[in-house]
Amino acid sequence: MTDYLDTVCDFVASTSLADIAPEAIDRGHRVFADTFAAVGAGAREPEVRALKARLVPEPGGEASIIGTGQRTDPARAAFLNGTAGTFLELDEGNQYSRGHPGIHAIPAALAWGEARGSSGAEVLTAAILGYEIGARIGTSAKILPTMHPHGTWGTVGAAVAVAKLAGADGSQVREAINVASTLGLATSRQTMLQGGTVRNSFAGFSGQMGIMAWQMVESGFTGEADGLSTIWGTVVSTEWKPEEMTRELGTRWEIARNYFKRHACCRYNHGTLDALAMIVERRGGLTPDEVATVRVETYSLAAQLQDTSPKNTLAGKFSVPFAVASTLINGSSGVESFTWDKVRDDRIQAFADRVEVVEDPALTAMMPDFRPARVIVTLTDGTVLEAETKTNRGDTEDPYDDAELDRKYDELTRLVWPVAVARGLYEDCFRLEALDDINALTRRLNAVSLAEAGE
Repeated sequence: MTDYLDTVCDFVASTSLADIAPEAIDRGHRVFADTFAAVGAGAREPEVRALKARLVPEPGGEASIIGTGQRTDPARAAFLNGTAGTFLELDEGNQYSRGHPGIHAIPAALAWGEARGSSGAEVLTAAILGYEIGARIGTSAKILPTMHPHGTWGTVGAAVAVAKLAGADGSQVREAINVASTLGLATSRQTMLQGGTVRNSFAGFSGQMGIMAWQMVESGFTGEADGLSTIWGTVVSTEWKPEEMTRELGTRWEIARNYFKRHACCRYNHGTLDALAMIVERRGGLTPDEVATVRVETYSLAAQLQDTSPKNTLAGKFSVPFAVASTLINGSSGVESFTWDKVRDDRIQAFADRVEVVEDPALTAMMPDFRPARVIVTLTDGTVLEAETKTNRGDTEDPYDDAELDRKYDELTRLVWPVAVARGLYEDCFRLEALDDINALTRRLNAVSLAEAGE
């Protein structure tokens, strides 16, 4: 009797690019471009640069370390690229899976595709399928609330992408899934709340372990009969619905239901920042000196982000008070508002103390379909300004248009590559099917970055 996992694995093995809906392919192009931009800009962060120098003292290999002009072996490249892509909190995500499938699947697919000389169409297909299966696991399970979703089901998504590129049949895909299912991390949600930057490596480990899972399968290693049901049904999840793994499989594409980010911080901040922007726009501007207090009423997960004195950039990205303060003082919620300089800025720290964050149970009840927030600004003259959001900008219900996403791409890539290199990379992402070898694209990535050149 065919079970749900057989159905999933046969689907992965048999699906070609021609079988994927046009809207999923179009979104795949955009996700690739968005991911390259996030990884390249994230590679500039001091911790990522230092880690790369230690892990790759002598560059050389088959796979690109994006944003550095260097190469290494595929597993290490997937790790470093996945880690860099998480650092700025600007990688895309999927609200239904409650995670970020792209930054888990794409670095593994890219690295393995480079090593094999796979075509752009093959890499795109593999990444979409890895995204699909990873996201469906996240949707089918309810991860323990004490865990962070990065580095968990994304490991399976990465393994699926690699297995697809390797030409695996249904039984081999199943073995890869079963091996990878038990190679996820025991992640802690507290890392993000306390500024534990080890959290930024979780997605990187998924890419690395996804490649290793396939290498283990090729070497004869085996998993259990249904690793997904064991891990997500009995170990790390409070709920497992395997029927969701096959619901509308092949007609509903998870990558086409994704979201993109413009605020360079945790998504739980986004509703608040969207509401703050509405207040500023309606009033025609707002200076910090005019503000007496800010009260944020939001859902439970966002209400946890209460730290008014974050110790580092990650903690700042996971703090509603800091995000509000830095955004208002700097007039931006982009990368420049969440740097080390901003974390150490006494003006921002002082303003953050004026921001109160509380849970509204009525807003919590609107999850998981919505991510609402209500912002109430009281001015020094007693005037009260208020705005409320139901969904985040960038979600499927309120998506950013192409022009806005192009601006994001340009803002990030100009930090890394010359304009001509970034533009060529962008064009390649939107014509992946025309590339006979994915290395034609990554040769652009191996141009010396502006950061490395000291420009």
